[in-house]
Amino acid sequence: METSIQAESSQFKLPLSIKSASADDTYALGKRLAPLLSKGCLVALKGPLGAGKTCFAKGLASGLGIVEELTSPTYTIVSEYELVISGEKIPLYHIDAYRLRGNDDFTAIGGEELVFGEGISIVEWSERISGFVTAEAIKVDFELTGDDERFIHIYKDEL
Repeated sequence: METSIQAESSQFKLPLSIKSASADDTYALGKRLAPLLSKGCLVALKGPLGAGKTCFAKGLASGLGIVEELTSPTYTIVSEYELVISGEKIPLYHIDAYRLRGNDDFTAIGGEELVFGEGISIVEWSERISGFVTAEAIKVDFELTGDDERFIHIYKDEL
């Protein structure tokens, strides 16, 4: 299914494939997905360099109420933010697995506690730690189709 992005609409059903023609579209789609997230959710982002993963993650964070700008955690691997859902403070973990060499590296930095904990985790380069991406995770695959265009596929394996 292909549809256009409508930033003013925050609800949609998965699976979904959308064409994004700009960084603004990609950000808006992330923001629209945010209301579907809850405590314990994992959002697994996968796609080539420059596909829009960080832009999408910034939209998610904004949609969750994070006011500070989400930055790429490439060198720190994990950035942590605080958000409030239903009056409860929970962590948002923005994880960049690009520099990890697999599941063992992620385990060594305490990754299991992050993605299986009480917070919400957004993982860029999730294919590098595939052992931590469960069927319940929301998967977001980015497919470049032009200079600024991409298809973004959002799905859950359990659906």
